[in-house]
Amino acid sequence: MSLTDTVHSDISEENRLLIFFISTVAAIGGFLFGFDSGVINGTVDGLSKSFTSSSTITGFNVASMLLGCAVGAYFGGRIADQFGRKHVLFLTSVFFLVSAWGSGAAAFTSEFVLYRIIGGLAVGAASVITPAYIAEISPVRLRGAFTSIQQIAIILGLFCAFLSNYLLASYAGDSTAILLAGYEAWRWMFWVEIVPALLFLILLFSIPESPRYLILNQRPQEAKRILTRLLGEHEASRVFDSILSSLTKETQYLEQLTRFRAKKKSSSIIWIGIGLAALQQFIGINVIFYYGAILWQAVGFTENDALQINLISGALSLIACIITIKVVDRIGRKPLLLVGAFLMFMSLGMLVLAFANSLVLPTGSLELGSYGTLALVSANLYVFVFNMTWGPVMWVMLGEMFPNQYRGKALGLSGLSQWGANFIVTMTFPLMLQYIGLTFTYSIYALFSLTAFFFVYLFVTETKGKELEMM
Repeated sequence: MSLTDTVHSDISEENRLLIFFISTVAAIGGFLFGFDSGVINGTVDGLSKSFTSSSTITGFNVASMLLGCAVGAYFGGRIADQFGRKHVLFLTSVFFLVSAWGSGAAAFTSEFVLYRIIGGLAVGAASVITPAYIAEISPVRLRGAFTSIQQIAIILGLFCAFLSNYLLASYAGDSTAILLAGYEAWRWMFWVEIVPALLFLILLFSIPESPRYLILNQRPQEAKRILTRLLGEHEASRVFDSILSSLTKETQYLEQLTRFRAKKKSSSIIWIGIGLAALQQFIGINVIFYYGAILWQAVGFTENDALQINLISGALSLIACIITIKVVDRIGRKPLLLVGAFLMFMSLGMLVLAFANSLVLPTGSLELGSYGTLALVSANLYVFVFNMTWGPVMWVMLGEMFPNQYRGKALGLSGLSQWGANFIVTMTFPLMLQYIGLTFTYSIYALFSLTAFFFVYLFVTETKGKELEMM
């Protein structure tokens, strides 16, 4: 049999439908990640009025989830290395349920913050474990595409949150009006999440544990059986042997790394992961996801108009993610990150130009005038490019770039960096909006986009087409 025949045989033995199903179930965690992140967008007015919050407290109400995200990401990876990827996903589904119910039922600020932090624990853990789990069960030639399902799920979650917020607010009159059973619309916006969280919990019973985790924890027969179901007998044997071989090399490497750290030095690969994760947030994308309604009201749009703009952004984001699935395993990760950083720098620059040429009204809002179209196009181009490049590809990279034996710990540190940066951006945006204005605020995000370009160019190595055991 020729090499070509062997490759075709291996591909024909792959159970791609099963891998897609497992990836999709795992990615429901990403959907809930997106929904939980996006639902706050339409509830800011309701939170401010119900809890009589200042701009600082409102910012903390929005950002409080991110504290949980940082902790969840950091410990989620470590717990997944010890108890398994699937067990962590189960735990996140329960936390999503508790948070969805409690956030809508909260009677005062501290109670609301508590439930949002619980939701943040789930989001943080899911954000690092889902792409790692999908990467560990996928064939190498399709790993980028399958891992990108996570970003589609995140954006679909965001879109569904925006759509749900829009429909509920429209039906009630606005987000602070009574909707059903004597409760305001903003509370029902949180309660909608209970449905997908419960579905996630039920479907998790149908997926297997990561075979790489099983091998790491001396359960080789179970791992071999799962690999055979996913990849076919021949490819499963090859991957199984490759994992075993890599563990010996990684053990030797980690012994060297321990001695290296004793001299107060660190592994560069972890710092690169931390840098990628932080820069994905410092470019300011979640300002649009979390504060989109407030942003567009600040430049003169009504609440209803702002929620409709969020829907447009969500739809464009879905299209961008679908494009990524088609190209990520052909073009590679590094080119997409480079192009994305440059185009986001350009689109943020155009947004800054629009804000700089706007008129400040006595109410404090901006009148964009003829620059309104430029602002809308630039913002949506920015969101589109992010969700075609840095949105999915950063998570693909983090799921791939670390060696097997400390993937969970490295993901935890990167996740801590990502959510810590997210918290800083989210917490500071209302203050910067108040004190330095949109023009200077978005200039800072544009500068970070340019920094991201040079960071990737100088430090990031391509992972396309490489086995996880080659990392």
